[in-house]
Amino acid sequence: MKQDIRELSKKALESFLEEHGEKKFRAKQIEEWLWTKGVDTFEEMTNLSKSARQMLQEHFSLPKATIKTTQKSKDTTIKVGFELPDGEVVEGVLIPSDDRVTACISSQVGCALHCKFCATGLIGYRRNLTAGEIFDQVFKLNELSEKTYGHRLSNIVYMGMGEPLMNYDNVLASAERISDEKAGMGMSPQRITVSTVGLTRRIKRLADDGVKFHLAVSLHAARDKVRNDIMPVNKNAGGLQELREAITYFHEKTKKRVTMEYVLLGGVNDQLEDAQALAEFCKAFPVKVNVIEYNPVEGTPYKASDNTTMDAFVSHLLSKNMVVNVRRSRGKDIDAACGQLAARKVTSGR
Repeated sequence: MKQDIRELSKKALESFLEEHGEKKFRAKQIEEWLWTKGVDTFEEMTNLSKSARQMLQEHFSLPKATIKTTQKSKDTTIKVGFELPDGEVVEGVLIPSDDRVTACISSQVGCALHCKFCATGLIGYRRNLTAGEIFDQVFKLNELSEKTYGHRLSNIVYMGMGEPLMNYDNVLASAERISDEKAGMGMSPQRITVSTVGLTRRIKRLADDGVKFHLAVSLHAARDKVRNDIMPVNKNAGGLQELREAITYFHEKTKKRVTMEYVLLGGVNDQLEDAQALAEFCKAFPVKVNVIEYNPVEGTPYKASDNTTMDAFVSHLLSKNMVVNVRRSRGKDIDAACGQLAARKVTSGR
């Protein structure tokens, strides 16, 4: 079985080329074709000789994620079904707002963490995406953004299917390629956010690795009893105390403000005592809180908080001088909103 050429480091590619009678500077050209121009075949690498292209074809594969379906919401959000080389499917979303477009991308096929309110968790874990497959989502969503909205992606969030930090190496490798100015898309890492349910050891590893992108934590409850119930990972990851320590460590090492994602579930985590617990949890570090409207997921018992409850929750946080954004649903009518991605509609038409 041929090796995926995009899994080679530049040094390994240079060594391969020299061993096969080519100049190692060709590696730079090849990487530009792969990561800047996003070609789908070796034949498209037109500044290489025909023999060089044939040699690459003989030794390597170039598997790509391809757009299988697109669905457009009434609010102009677009959900894209990406078919992977092995036939698996993941979903990505384009979210336009004013003069910006955010791409929400997936890092795994399914998810192993089984958060009870999330559609992805219901389908279970199938596999990690490669760095190339993650990159393909961004590259193709950027093309679609330019075609549909008239400008490039403004921001990228790893908040689609899967837990990014359970695919640590490939997520970091893809982020590096997305932000690489010489052999990549040249997007500033300040415009990239990676989300996690709170894997404490890997949050600390991010800090030690000196990542430049932003971190978001899908908190959703600041009381262990509630969080244990809706997010089973909380028990295994050491609870909220260890999570607080990991976030504090991350902030101290990187000086970055962490974003807290908090989906309001009616009657579950949306009372004033929950808001106060959230305020207390966040005292140890500077944060921004995104309070998110819940999007119904078939097969779960949860419902969205009513507007009065949401307003009271947000008002309590603001009274504590916290930075709070309210995120209303986008793309709910096509199951593209937060927590709804499950690749169930991949067989539908464009």
